Amino acid sequence: MKKWNVVIVLLAMMLMLAACGSNEEASTEEQKETTAAEDQATETDGATDEEGPVYPMTVSPTIASTESEEKGTISFEDVKFEKMPEKIVVFDYGMLDTLNTLGVEGIVGVAKDSSLPSHLEEYASDEYANIGNLKTPLLEDIAALEPDVIFISGRQSAFYEELKEIAPVVFVGTQEDDYWNTFLASIDTAAKMFGKEAEADEYLAKFDSALEEIKALGGNYETSLVTMYNEGNLSGFAKESRFGYIYDIYGFKPVTEDIEASSHGSNFGFEAILEFDPQVLFVIDRTAATNGNESNIEADMENDIIKQTTAYKNKQIVYLDGPLWYLSGGGLQSELAKIEEVLAELGK
Repeated sequence: MKKWNVVIVLLAMMLMLAACGSNEEASTEEQKETTAAEDQATETDGATDEEGPVYPMTVSPTIASTESEEKGTISFEDVKFEKMPEKIVVFDYGMLDTLNTLGVEGIVGVAKDSSLPSHLEEYASDEYANIGNLKTPLLEDIAALEPDVIFISGRQSAFYEELKEIAPVVFVGTQEDDYWNTFLASIDTAAKMFGKEAEADEYLAKFDSALEEIKALGGNYETSLVTMYNEGNLSGFAKESRFGYIYDIYGFKPVTEDIEASSHGSNFGFEAILEFDPQVLFVIDRTAATNGNESNIEADMENDIIKQTTAYKNKQIVYLDGPLWYLSGGGLQSELAKIEEVLAELGK
């Protein structure tokens, strides 16, 4: 009897061990399945993060309103998009520049009847429809494109209501007395709408060293003056003007604060330049921007009066690229190119 008792006990122990082993295997399998599910969830979450921006999305204009000679005060509205725009019409060359730099696809129409900046000449091809010039849109041609969004700036503001009847319109222009911040706001708009925030941050990082370098350069001069040349006439620009960032952001000191702030500058004769006698004279060539790069700027500027100035004697008259400065500012490439141009001209 004792032997049978021993046998029974041994059999019971073996059954218990087998059951434990089975439970451990089941537990191990459950852990594996749980881990696999967690890994899969992580991959799914990662894929979701990389899918792009979250829509619906409400996009705000870079400025709330502007003044138009034809229509007075024009107020710009927030725009709600249900999905990311796939067909894009762009009037503003700065936004075109930014979209190009960020690698955004879907541009179908650009303003070809104005002078495209050299770094955007690829958009002159037949691949992109012509939507008019920077002042006058071809409304019927734009409507035929059936765009999902139209990007405009100040030059097209008079047609804001007409363009809104075709497609959602987003104002991405800069503000004269807050140029740099509104420029950055337009970059933010493009990056968020098209899921290019990482690319935008990477490119904007290039500005850090460039701005540091140009501020150091600007600090070497006691006085400067920003002017614009147009068919033999000159205008001067104040700190609060569209080119005031040369003073505020680049660090050049204005030779005078007594200049009327306006979009095209205050009338400024050659005699006034001699009277103020800045160490550095910046000249933006509007004639080249509007006349297909044909300009007599140096022949007109370097007259007997200007030759008496400190800037001329020290070879510190800086002729700035007209299409770049007058037409295509406000883009990632163009704003960096402006800084690089000044550094190249004064750093010789």
